[in-house]
Amino acid sequence: MTTGLDRRLRLLQAAALTSTCDRFAIAPLLVVISMDLGASLAAVATVASVYFLAYGLMQPVWGLVSDRIGRVRVMRIALIGAALGGVGSVLAPDLLTLGITRAVAGGSFAALIPSTLVYVGDAWPAAVRQRPLSDVLAASSLGVAAATAGAGLLADLVGWRAVPAATAAAAVVLWFALARLPEPDREPTAGNPWQSLRGVLRTPWALAVLALAFAEGIVVLGVLTYLAPAAQSLGTSATVAGLVAAGYGVGALVWSRLVRRLVGRVPPAGLAAVGGMFLVAAWIVPWVALNLVTITVAGVLVGGAWAFLHSTLQTWVTEVVPAERASAVALFAASLFLGSAAGTALFAPLAEAGAYPLVFGLAVAAAVPVAVLSAVGRRAYART
Repeated sequence: MTTGLDRRLRLLQAAALTSTCDRFAIAPLLVVISMDLGASLAAVATVASVYFLAYGLMQPVWGLVSDRIGRVRVMRIALIGAALGGVGSVLAPDLLTLGITRAVAGGSFAALIPSTLVYVGDAWPAAVRQRPLSDVLAASSLGVAAATAGAGLLADLVGWRAVPAATAAAAVVLWFALARLPEPDREPTAGNPWQSLRGVLRTPWALAVLALAFAEGIVVLGVLTYLAPAAQSLGTSATVAGLVAAGYGVGALVWSRLVRRLVGRVPPAGLAAVGGMFLVAAWIVPWVALNLVTITVAGVLVGGAWAFLHSTLQTWVTEVVPAERASAVALFAASLFLGSAAGTALFAPLAEAGAYPLVFGLAVAAAVPVAVLSAVGRRAYART
């Protein structure tokens, strides 16, 4: 029988899926857009960078606002901007206009996943909170797989403008659906909004989690960027490379089901340790032997790291500063995406030179301390 919390969770999952679809859909479209608008691939890639920058920078802003006007209200306001940004992208006559409209969409969609995570922190008790967080993560992972596999196909069948049209339409539908989602029972935050951020940044455990999120962004999302190019370096087509890279989303979705069953049975430090082992193993495989099979296995294993380790860090950040939960989650997301950008830039010269085994070897070296510190830190926090 469906309960009120179950119905709320379904709406939160829909929000996470929609946001993730829009964020991951642009990568398969880069070449198609460059051909359609007569622009270089590097210039179109700048549009993607602007999107990710807006997505990351708006995280703390939306967190501050949601602390004051409510989680659901923020999501519905942001969905208006997301829909407008999507429509503008459909109608964009040139690359400059497309860059502006994608920035609007990215900055708007940035509100959804942090707001859903904070909503879970507000509405579910700490003892069982990782279970619904894992469900939200599963929906996000499904969005990754759908965007990676579906955007290119939709562009080939209809045209690339159909992709932002689809996410804009989804934003409109979600705007109406979220009208049925009640605000969590909490007192709105008052006072200086920047005090919320300072309160988080003055908390040692919060700083530790933010540092881990930044490192995770480098060694997970940053390196993940190069799975598809590594496959293409072996002579495969972009379609095959995209399907291989989609193993990450599928893996995260499948492994998150196991995480859901283990919450409450395995302590958070144990889940973090398992996720860390997944992460190290993921990059060892293509480092030892680079082929389509090892790249696919790496994607699936990174999905496991995301399900176990990332969900643990997400749950942890909702606990470290309960009075400023939204700001803490927003800073966590910003740290993650900043780390992702740093990792992508760090490994770019090696990828350009085709030195993918070295990329994955360095990823192994970086993954080990991330795995150890996450598990040890979470255990130490539990003792406090």
